[in-house]
Order: sequence, then C-alpha cells, then structure tokens
Amino acid sequence: MLETIINITLTAGKILLDGYTTPIKVDFKNTIDLVTEYDKKIELYLIGELKKNFPDKKIVSEEYNTDAGYDDRGSFFIDPIDGTTNFVHRFPFCSVSVGYISKDKRCGVVYNPILDELFFAETGKGAFCNRTEIRVSSENELINSLIATGFPYSIVDTDKRFLLDMLDAVLKNTRGIRRAGSASLDLCYVAKGVFDGYYESSLKPWDVAAGIVILEEAGGKVSGRFGDVFDLWSDFIVATNGHIQDKLLKVLNG
Repeated sequence: MLETIINITLTAGKILLDGYTTPIKVDFKNTIDLVTEYDKKIELYLIGELKKNFPDKKIVSEEYNTDAGYDDRGSFFIDPIDGTTNFVHRFPFCSVSVGYISKDKRCGVVYNPILDELFFAETGKGAFCNRTEIRVSSENELINSLIATGFPYSIVDTDKRFLLDMLDAVLKNTRGIRRAGSASLDLCYVAKGVFDGYYESSLKPWDVAAGIVILEEAGGKVSGRFGDVFDLWSDFIVATNGHIQDKLLKVLNG
C-alpha cells in the first residue's frame, strides 16, 4: 500500500511542479483563502488513482470532500497543494499530502517537488525523507528550540487575539518562530529535527493526517492545546520532539 501511495503522490507532485512554473488561474474561497486550477487538477488525479487502487476506502479531500467523515476500516485524507498561497507566490514550501488512517494501519506521504523532498512513513516502520530514515531532535530546553506555527485564514475576519498573545509568549521563551505556510511540511520538519516543535489552530484533517503519521513514526508527540488526545477534527494541534511537549503546552496556555 505505501509504495502505491508514494508513486501516486510522486506523479501528483509532477503536476504541482508544472503549475509552479507556468501562469495559473487563481480564485478566492473567502477574503484571502486561495484555490487554483492546479489544486483541483491534482485532487481529481489523486481521487481517481486512489479509487482505482483502493476502491473500498473512503476519501476525504480539501476541494471535493468526496466522503464525509472517517471510516475505521480505512480512509484517505488528501490535500492536493498544502501551501496554496506559497504556490501562487512561488515560495517553494508547498506539498502534496496523502494520509491513510484505519483502525490498525496508518500511512503518510508528503512530497515537495520543488525541493524534491519526499517524506513517508508507515505504522511501526519508521519515518523517511528521500529513503533516509529521520528522527526528531533531542533538544529538551524550550529556550533553545526553534518552533514553527501558522495562522488560520479566519484571523482576517474574526478576532483571534489569543493567537497573537500565544505568539508573544512563544517568542519570549524560545530561540525563535518560523511561519512557512504548510502544515504538512511543518510536521515533517519536526520529524526531521529541523524544528523542535509546532503549533497551529483551525486546521482540517487533510492538512495534518499524513504529517502526524510521519512525525509520530520519527519519535515525535502530538496533542491538543491542553495536552488532550489529538484527533483529526481537533481545533488545535501541538506537535514536538516529545522532550519539550509539556514545556511548550505550558507557555501556550499562559
């Protein structure tokens, strides 16, 4: 299964790369949330290939949301371009993300074709970047940690002041923050040991499903905002190397 998903994702990445180097048509979902013809083109390709290879599995996707909810017999969560704004502005931090979750098996594949970084993992078999095994960092001091974050599109339309308060607190207690604009890649970079932690609110299951599998297989930890068990519909994600999890949670919650 994993190799099939990898091959499908690699081909989808070629479509993304084609769009990255050619003029594209851009539409708006709301004030600043973008969608392009390539989001739709890649998603339709992924849906078609996954249905052909795994006809009995549900598919939950960003643009077409073909199957609502989750089936513990197996569901795919796909994001055709995680980091669409980056894609539109030619900032090379965007990816194709495909996660598979069932009661007894999980797979995650995240591919950034611009930087040619392929992340993947399967339950109990470790996490990899371009076929080399990766592990989270060993940093256990928050003040020495580099943290990634993101902001929801809704921050423009609604009062999200608590996120700015969190940002201020994290800046004062860590080495620094990076806001690169792709949740799946943020999780993969924690898995790779580039970032020591990551937090964000208002994400969707397709944003994080694959990245969570990769991070946890690399030795990382994921929870909700208050240390609660994270599920794919949780409103807030906190993901770290595990060593700074409690310390980051404490700062985030004041």
